[in-house]
Amino acid sequence: MDRGTYLTVDDGRPAVRFRRRYAHSPQRVWTAVTDPAQLSVWFPATVTFEPRVGGTITFTGDDYAEDMTGTVLTFEPPTRFAFTWGADEVHLHVTPDADGAILTLLNVLERRDAAARNAAGWDVCLRELDNVVDGIETAGPHSDSAQPWQPLYDEYVAAGLPAGAPVPGVGD
Repeated sequence: MDRGTYLTVDDGRPAVRFRRRYAHSPQRVWTAVTDPAQLSVWFPATVTFEPRVGGTITFTGDDYAEDMTGTVLTFEPPTRFAFTWGADEVHLHVTPDADGAILTLLNVLERRDAAARNAAGWDVCLRELDNVVDGIETAGPHSDSAQPWQPLYDEYVAAGLPAGAPVPGVGD
């Protein structure tokens, strides 16, 4: 399991990146990250989208965020899917690897101090995605059975990821 890495993308914006290796086909991983029924299990919101560049992507039912829409930035089956999520961007890239696949998730951040917060959130979500890809029933990232967010956040802060952005549902 890859811990989130803080980096700066080519245009100078801050980002967090995760890489996961799966002992499943690239198509299996692609389906898990693009099929709305599977995506909505591991992602923090229910997601629907138009599978084309410029298409609308809609996020509803997130316990910690208002419903919102974004734009599909990249849709290249079965390897690349990117979209806006609020002022952030999320890039998912699936590549073949020996007898499996590698998923790279890159979250380009609106603000640098969101790195620890978002890395902890993605850590929780990707643990749920691991279950989805493996065919294990899961109740999602906001469930009582999911990895708790706060200890992960504390670990990312201790590791030096930029922190300080408001945390929805904490201190409201």
